[in-house]
Amino acid sequence: MEQQVFVHPPVSAERRPADEAESRRANQADWDRYADEYQATHGAFLGDVGFVWGPEGTTEAELGILGDVRDRDVLEIGSGAGQCSRWVSDQGGRGIGLDLSFRQLQHSRRIDEATGVAVPSVCGTATALPFADASFDIVFSSFGALQFVADGEVLLSEVARVLRPGGRFAFSVTHPTRWMFPDDPGEPGLVASQSYWDRTPYVEVNDATDEVSYVEHHRTIEDWVDLLRGVNMALIRFVEPEWPADHDRVWGGWSRTRGLLTPGTAIFVATLLG
Repeated sequence: MEQQVFVHPPVSAERRPADEAESRRANQADWDRYADEYQATHGAFLGDVGFVWGPEGTTEAELGILGDVRDRDVLEIGSGAGQCSRWVSDQGGRGIGLDLSFRQLQHSRRIDEATGVAVPSVCGTATALPFADASFDIVFSSFGALQFVADGEVLLSEVARVLRPGGRFAFSVTHPTRWMFPDDPGEPGLVASQSYWDRTPYVEVNDATDEVSYVEHHRTIEDWVDLLRGVNMALIRFVEPEWPADHDRVWGGWSRTRGLLTPGTAIFVATLLG
């Protein structure tokens, strides 16, 4: 099979403020550009009907973060090609996906047809969920939209709105302590280069057009806990998956070199109080 070649426009990285509108516009276009490469590179690792919580390869079947999904209404935010939601559906849940990238959802449709396990999916933003109040028993995001959203309070308010009382919200993000280090899978990625408490967004600017092409937002562990508390959610579990001893896969800044020494993924699990 002929290997696909993906060409990236040259960008310059900087730290500067970026609001919700700019973040959404840049990241939607970025994920539409990147979707083909992402699925070609990581699709086999994720599995067409698989639920992986992060680059360590830790699965929902191993952790049981969501609890029993059978006969539950389950929303995935930042669903990409729907791999996790498809796993939920395969386990007897009613999985629904939402993603900002139309191209990612096209891949979801492709895998639906290939596997016969269909995931109803919506193109939309996490800060304006197109669902009625109290529609879901479970809402989750596996390295999905949360890091790309500027308005954290709005995002969490929307999640709380669509959850039923007693419902569960779980999400994985880059471990907040990683913000201190360069995004390098080698030894340079083990040397702290900036403050953990510096929340200035990471921004990439297209060198040819001067347009913002990617934005990522940082929140500390305390920030996430406060956001959950602010919408009447209680943190019931916090997971930091260890790097498996036999795992040699490099994914961006994640690697064995770093993973054996410092956590790369944080999983927050909360419940909506009645």
